[in-house]
Amino acid sequence: MKLYDSPSKLPEAARAKVADTLNERLSDGLDLHSQIKVAHWNIKGLHFSSLHPLFETFAVGLATHNDAIAERAVTLGGRAYGTARHVASKSKLPEYPQETSRDLDHVRLLAERIEMYLNGLRESRTVAEQSADTDTVDLLTGVITEFEKHAWFLRASLQS
Repeated sequence: MKLYDSPSKLPEAARAKVADTLNERLSDGLDLHSQIKVAHWNIKGLHFSSLHPLFETFAVGLATHNDAIAERAVTLGGRAYGTARHVASKSKLPEYPQETSRDLDHVRLLAERIEMYLNGLRESRTVAEQSADTDTVDLLTGVITEFEKHAWFLRASLQS
């Protein structure tokens, strides 16, 4: 990948590596956002009134993080790749079963996908740590902290 000028003082090889891993997380994050919205739109059941707005909260927060991740990749001199076709070909998340409507089925499916997303975030944070990119480490740590809490909320909803 040809890098553009950057205010970052990291070596070009490190910037390229971090920008690549950020684009991987962007693909996963954009895919997860669309899956959360599908759950938000289609949820039915006893827990509708609490889960419908909770899913929207997750989606809004994720949209903000996706933007920050994309902008960090560009700040490092890379590009941000995020078209629907690109995301569909690159996301590590499984397809969301769009016929799902039962509230607790959505909770389980989203918990699984958020945990997969978290695994990717942790991998990218390791790349940033190995590249001495503390700013990207901080960015990813913030996303991890927020989405670990979201996964906990969902898993707690499944406990009886």
